[in-house]
Amino acid sequence: MSADIAFLEGPRDQARGLVLDAQSPTIAQLPQWLAPVVAAARTVTVDELTRFPPPASGGRKSSVLMLFGDHQGKSELLLIERSHDMRSHSGQPAFPGGALDPTDSGVVAAALREAEEETGLDPTGVRPFAVMPDLFVPPSGFVVTPVLAWWEVPSAVGVVDAGEVADVLRIPIDHLINPANRVRVRHPSGYVGAGFIFNDLVIWGFTGGLLDRIIALAGWEQPWDQSNMVDVDESREPFDEGPQA
Repeated sequence: MSADIAFLEGPRDQARGLVLDAQSPTIAQLPQWLAPVVAAARTVTVDELTRFPPPASGGRKSSVLMLFGDHQGKSELLLIERSHDMRSHSGQPAFPGGALDPTDSGVVAAALREAEEETGLDPTGVRPFAVMPDLFVPPSGFVVTPVLAWWEVPSAVGVVDAGEVADVLRIPIDHLINPANRVRVRHPSGYVGAGFIFNDLVIWGFTGGLLDRIIALAGWEQPWDQSNMVDVDESREPFDEGPQA
C-alpha cells in the first residue's frame, strides 16, 4: 500500500490524471467493472471535467476520496451528508475530504485521513489507484484533487463527529446511473448543474458535477430527461461551479 501511495504522490502533469502502470498489482487486482474508470483516468484532461482550471498559483490545496466498493454484490460509492448545523454547505451530500494538513504527505494521504476522520473508514483496506486533474472551486478558492480508490477490504463506517457529518451514505452506482434519479439542479444564484436524487437528498454542486463526468467518461451514462429541473433552497450556496454538466 505505501509503495502505491508513494507512486501516486510523485510528479505529474497537473492538467491530467495519473494511474498506476497497467502491470502493477494495484490495477491488476481491481474488479473488472472498474476498468472503464481506469481507462478514463488515464486520458482525462482538466477541460473534460471543469470550466474552471486551477490558477497558475495560489488556491488552498485539498482533496476528496472517490471510494468505489462492492456491497452485497452491488458496486457502490461512499459519500457523506454534511451536518445541517455547519455554516457552509450544510446538509449537502459530498465526497469525504478536505484541506491538506502540514503533516499530510500529499493529496492521497489527505483524502484517506479526512475519510477516516469523517466516516471511521479503515484506510489500510483502501487501495488508491488514480488521481484526477486538479479542479478549481471559484467561490471558496480551493484547488481540489479527486483521488480514486478501491475499497478492497470493507470496514465499518458511520458518523464520527455529528458536528461535521449527519450521515454516511453507501450509494449503489446503479442508482446513480438510473435515468429516473438524474436531474438538473437550479439555484437562485443562476447556477444550473447536474444532480442526482438519493432518498430525500439532492446530490449537486461539485459532487454532482464530478459524478456526472465520471459516469459519462466511463461510458455508463444512460439517456435521461435533462428538462427534469429541481430547485434548491436559496439558503444553500452552490458548492461550486466546477465540474461541468
